[in-house]
Amino acid sequence: MNKEKGYFSLVLHDHLPFIRHPEYPDFLEEDWFFEAMCETYIPLLDVYERLTQEGVDFRVTMSLTPPLCNMMTDALLKERFKNYVYKRLELSERELVRTRNTPFYDVASMYERKFKRIKQLYEDYYHSNILEGFKKFQEMGKIEVVTCGATHGFLPLQTRREGVNAQIKLAVNDYVEKFGRKPRGIWLGECAYNPGDDNYLKAHGIRFFFMETHGIIYGTPRPRYGVYAPVYCPSGVAAFSRDMESAHQVWSAEMGYPGDTRYREFYRDLGYDLEYDYIKPYLHEDGVRRNISVKYHKITGKVALSEKQPYNPAEAREVAAMHAGNFLFNRERQIEHLHHFLGKKPIVVSMYDAELFGHWWYEGPDFLEFFFKKVHYDQKTIKLVTPVEYLSMNPDNQIVQPSMSSWGDKGYNEVWLNGTNDWMYRHLHKAIDRMIEIANKFPTADGVLLRALKQCGREIVLATSSDWAFLMTVGTAKTYSTRRFLAHIQRFTKLYEGIMRGNIDEEALKDAEWRDTIFPNIDYRAFSTDEQVKAINSAK
Repeated sequence: MNKEKGYFSLVLHDHLPFIRHPEYPDFLEEDWFFEAMCETYIPLLDVYERLTQEGVDFRVTMSLTPPLCNMMTDALLKERFKNYVYKRLELSERELVRTRNTPFYDVASMYERKFKRIKQLYEDYYHSNILEGFKKFQEMGKIEVVTCGATHGFLPLQTRREGVNAQIKLAVNDYVEKFGRKPRGIWLGECAYNPGDDNYLKAHGIRFFFMETHGIIYGTPRPRYGVYAPVYCPSGVAAFSRDMESAHQVWSAEMGYPGDTRYREFYRDLGYDLEYDYIKPYLHEDGVRRNISVKYHKITGKVALSEKQPYNPAEAREVAAMHAGNFLFNRERQIEHLHHFLGKKPIVVSMYDAELFGHWWYEGPDFLEFFFKKVHYDQKTIKLVTPVEYLSMNPDNQIVQPSMSSWGDKGYNEVWLNGTNDWMYRHLHKAIDRMIEIANKFPTADGVLLRALKQCGREIVLATSSDWAFLMTVGTAKTYSTRRFLAHIQRFTKLYEGIMRGNIDEEALKDAEWRDTIFPNIDYRAFSTDEQVKAINSAK
């Protein structure tokens, strides 16, 4: 007889847009990937390694999106990442000398140990391909890796269902290449759900997906257990929804744990603090001072950056342990209450952007490690599960048609369609129409034509990434995101016109293939109407 009163499912969404610029010796926006590798992805794997060595059972569901997986396996980016790590290791070793007999020596020592460990894990454990690590823990049953749309595309704003089918089909194909089996779950880009799109998930073997809270709450009929049990869409695909109580406790910098004054301050960085000539070798080639993700101060309080106090790693780790205990206590009380109120074992699904843990909240990986240990050793109320495990234990669930929804401001797509980015869609929709046209026109191809059709597919999915519209809305990297979108549309258009004329510009094709290498084995036929009809028929 199981003694637990409910289930807890941790879901981490790991995503970055595909950023790769071989035309430059180093490129600022590639640092987004390198920072996430050093601060989130590899530290999480390190946590999993330690937990496994200690015999601590744990469960995490992680969405590793296709753009991220393609960056993790790209030869150019792997070499550039190694260089990024080597430079920071060199800096940390110099800092041990500079900070000796100062209040910053302990934190400098922490960084030196951290970068050595990252180098060891990346090169020795995972052979410069950290997907090996995630695959290992998935095969052990500790984590469930789910996919996403091919390029985190925003499906509700696609006017052609062929484009929706292609986003799912290409993602599934890429997952099979990377992990050796089909994905069982998916994170829809921006948690954006359009009723009926689950038919394409079913057609490609997807068993479950995740939604924002109101997508389930406002479903038809109303869900009997709210967000504390999954529902089956009419297609039979299960939808799990986010629990906001646990989300706010971690997400919020004001109310949540990450705002504790003893944690590391994100906005003060050695890229600005140190003497210019000393720090210059660790900046980009343009020599402009920027954050280099090495930070020596704690949040301290609502004071100016210049008044921040030295960071104490040991103190911060103790606080992370305390917060993990508090989080577990709250989840136990929450699940006990729900168990009594609902008359069944609830599932609490806590969904977060993975980059919160380590990048934005530096101590986040420590928090998770302590939480898993406390769950393993200190309680019997909660059972950690992945969605697949829950469905296998609880196969009978209510049938509900979830409502159209997304996460983000206001929760109904506005972040991705507003006055800052609406101009994109006339170009994107026309380009997708053309992609469908050539996929239908050329069901078979070889030689230069085949290469051009495949590259057209790459340019279209890259243009479809939801990241560009998001960055335009929030105003960060607006120039870069605009240029990226336009570049993909322009490269696609040039190739499309050459295909239709029967006169493909091979130099332009070679250049595009050199720049945009995502999905090396892309099947351009995924955009065909035949493929879309086949998917719908198989879902019936």
